Parts: sequence; structure tokens; C-alpha cells
Amino acid sequence: MLRAFRSLTALLTVISLLFASGAWADAAQREQCEREFSPRSGQAGKDVIWVPTQEDLVMAMLKAAKVAADDYVVDLGSGDGRIPIAAAKHFGARAMGLEYNPQMVKLAQCYVRAEGLEDKVTIKEADIFETDFSDATVVTMYLLSDLNMKLRPRILKMKPGTRVVSNSFKMGDWSPDEHIDPEGSYSRGYLWIVPADVKGKWTFREEGGERTFEVTFEQEFQEIKASASGNGAPSVQDATLRGADIQLTLVDANNAPRTFKGQVEDDRIRLTGRVDGKPVTYVGQRR
Repeated sequence: MLRAFRSLTALLTVISLLFASGAWADAAQREQCEREFSPRSGQAGKDVIWVPTQEDLVMAMLKAAKVAADDYVVDLGSGDGRIPIAAAKHFGARAMGLEYNPQMVKLAQCYVRAEGLEDKVTIKEADIFETDFSDATVVTMYLLSDLNMKLRPRILKMKPGTRVVSNSFKMGDWSPDEHIDPEGSYSRGYLWIVPADVKGKWTFREEGGERTFEVTFEQEFQEIKASASGNGAPSVQDATLRGADIQLTLVDANNAPRTFKGQVEDDRIRLTGRVDGKPVTYVGQRR
């Protein structure tokens, strides 16, 4: 029994030393990276000064965006690479950092190697205003409001459901879907979800039935209003949009509200709900 205990103790000691040596190796490698170039908070950049995002806010922003292993995160103005590295290290995502300063690029690349994340993280020397990042599922940034506004038209053209998180600065009259306030942080983050474009007139037909009605959508970013018309058309009590997910509450002739949920796919909407306990589907086509 004593021999087994000593063997277990020895094994645990070896394991702890291995972990410690790994951590030391990472720390030593990061220190070596900083010997070649050590950035200074507040240093001048192309469009903004560089101030690193607090680690707690980095994590809070990525959590708010619900980053997962199947995501592709692109950080605009990635600095020392902390956001792409965190996205890969803690959430398993693929990530790219776009950074204009070549010294910061080399530093971030060195950090990526120190973390052993070369297969998941790429740091690229690039101008964010001249680089295509439309394939990202999550966009992160710490820029100024006027730069966010310059990027906004491109962001709004991205695939509906793309998550965008920003440290401190908003995007004009496009209200964020969520405010991010980690405890103890002096900065605040914001989350937007790129909305589908639904504005205009749509014709909805009951799948497998004869009912047809028109719906007109008014839209201001993710905020939508809807009104229905046509013979026997229901009234629209409520309409919400989050990314490509849409929900309508329709009220029929006997004032019974029924909720229909669905997805927007370009010029097509498919809504499903229940009427009198039976499933009903409406398919909408933009006119």
C-alpha cells in the first residue's frame, strides 16, 4: 500500500513538473518575442493608437458572440494578437488577425507560435479597409466610431447572423443587440448581429393550402415592422428579426394570436407555427 502511494506521488510529481515546464516554455518563448519588439500602450498606429483590450473583456466579447469551434473569427486591427489567440485557445475557433504595423504582426505571430496555435491562427499584415473579411462568422474590433462607420456598409452586407463585437465604440444609429459589461472592467463592449434584409412587399402562401396574403415590412437595421393585407389576411401583432431568424405573431379573425417562426433566405421566408393544434407553414416570396 505504501509502495503504491509512493508510486502515485511520484507520478503526480512528474506530471506537475511537465505542466510547469510547459508553462515555463510558453513564458520563455513569449519573453523572447518581446525582446525583439515590446509594444507600448498608446503608441501611434495608422488609424488609431494601440491600446490592448483587457483580458476579461476579450473573454466577455467572445462569449457574448457565442464563439465556437466551427467559427471563423477575424479581428480588425489585431495588435498583439490576443483576440485571435483567445478565440482559438479557449473556444477552438479558427481565427485571423489583420494588422497594419509589421512589428506588431511579427510579435503576434511569435505569440501564436509560443502558444502552439499555428494550425488555427493566422496573423496577416494588411489594411483592414482594403482586405476582404466577408467569410468571417465573427468580427471583432477596437477602433474609433468613425472607422466603425466606414466599415459598417461592408459589415451589413455580410451573411445574416454574423456576429460583430466592438470594444468601447459603437456604429452610429445601428443600436447594438447587446451591451457587454464584465465585472471589474473599465471598458464596455457591444454586440451586433448582422440582420437579414426583409424590407419590401412579400406574398405568403399556405403550404398545402389555399390561403394567401401580403406582408409589407419596414426595416431599420434589426428593427422591423410588418403589416398584412389581402382578403381574410391576419393582422400582425408583433415582428422580430435576429440575424436570419424571423418571428411573426399573427392574429386571425377571432382575435387568436399565433406565433410563427422561420428563416430568411435571400428573397424567401419560410414560417412554421400551429393553428388549432395542427402544424401550418407559410412560404413568403419577395415581390
